[in-house]
Amino acid sequence: MRVWERAGLALGLSAAMTGLGAGCRQAPATVANQPAAQPTPQPKIKEAPPTPIAEKKTELGAEPGTETWDPAWDRDIEEALPAEMLSARAGHAARPLCPRFNVLSEADKRAFWAYFFQALAGAEAGLKPTTNVRHTQPEVAVKDDVTKRMVRSEGLLQLTYMDAKRYGCDFDWEADRKLPEHDPGRTILKPKNNLECGVKILDNQIFTLHRPLLSQSSYWSTLRPGWASYRVFLKQMANVPKVCRVDPNAPPAAGKRRARTRARAETAAPH
Repeated sequence: MRVWERAGLALGLSAAMTGLGAGCRQAPATVANQPAAQPTPQPKIKEAPPTPIAEKKTELGAEPGTETWDPAWDRDIEEALPAEMLSARAGHAARPLCPRFNVLSEADKRAFWAYFFQALAGAEAGLKPTTNVRHTQPEVAVKDDVTKRMVRSEGLLQLTYMDAKRYGCDFDWEADRKLPEHDPGRTILKPKNNLECGVKILDNQIFTLHRPLLSQSSYWSTLRPGWASYRVFLKQMANVPKVCRVDPNAPPAAGKRRARTRARAETAAPH
């Protein structure tokens, strides 16, 4: 075999081996071969006990989800809570109503807030989602800058369309104006929308404005110590989860007395 033929044969074998080696190399990892992303952990949800008004309405045969509290609303509230509503600062705010907040599990902290908003809805709207009230008192009889009419307080927490602009709530006046006043299809009357908005308002009060939970400047008059509606709210806090009480075995009345004492002290203190 001539020299140049041997050289050509060697080059051909080398190229063939190179191609074979390339074919045997491991293919680069594809998206399908990569580890799947871990799902975001869901918050632990714990059902809150019923408030006195919910118990009474249930005894009278009210249909769940209409005239009394629907346990599904607990989940709406608990899933809407930002992390700061479970923090030590939140515990300081909640102390008048839940003295043991900071030592509770996350699930129990969420359940406390679910109960709190149930009590608030009981005092504000009697747990009726389609409640709609137009107030005549001068301090609240103002024009709603969204609807361009005298402001109305609506839904479980008695909110307004202006709150959509102020707090980023999921209310749609343009859609709602086409529906009857008490139509449950109105965005502001849907319990989930209304309760989630309430969480945003309270979060703003405690963490942006740095005001106590029970304050003379609260969005809701039911959270203003000394007002008549505040006493209605306190009555609805009678069944606060046992784990909240200093002595979990103490009767509810003892917790209510402590709440009144702390509320008076915080109201008197400068803020």
